[in-house]
Amino acid sequence: MSSKSPETKSRILDAAISLLESGDVSIRMADVAKATGISRQALYLHYPTRADLLIGAARYLEDINDMEARLAPSRTAKSGIERLDAYVIAWGNWQLEIHGIARALMAMLPTDEAAAAAWNDRMRAHREGCEAAVKALSKDGDLTADYSVRQATDILWTLLSIRNWEQLTQQCGWSHKRYLATTRDMARKLLVAS
Repeated sequence: MSSKSPETKSRILDAAISLLESGDVSIRMADVAKATGISRQALYLHYPTRADLLIGAARYLEDINDMEARLAPSRTAKSGIERLDAYVIAWGNWQLEIHGIARALMAMLPTDEAAAAAWNDRMRAHREGCEAAVKALSKDGDLTADYSVRQATDILWTLLSIRNWEQLTQQCGWSHKRYLATTRDMARKLLVAS
């Protein structure tokens, strides 16, 4: 099998995800190459930098878990309120699945530029989803007058942060179902005009 084959690329990403999910916050290119069963040089053919690898792993996880299909109800919603609700549910369910990798990346943020690049790449995409939901509310005239679109996006983005999910479900013991319902209700109370 050629080291440039799509199968090799998938194996590389599977190995990187497995290492991250195990809580390994010092993941190195050599570790991923070893876990994949290829040379470091072969790994660098696919991912020239560690940042490229971590971003690729995060995006690959979204692909194999069909994030596009999960976001479809939000993107095809008939109203801003429906779009807000659907986005909160899609992102909330996604947090449950990516928690291990997110936790590893967050632990690396202060000292690891590659992890920070991967994290920032995915958080930019998440923020765009929040902004789209807020803009849909605004377009319908349902966004509260208390906040601009930017401020409302900031609020929704913060409300849906991994750290908030982790605190409520892992530390406070909330069920995932309760987290979803409460977060959806809070988003509505904060952002939808009464």
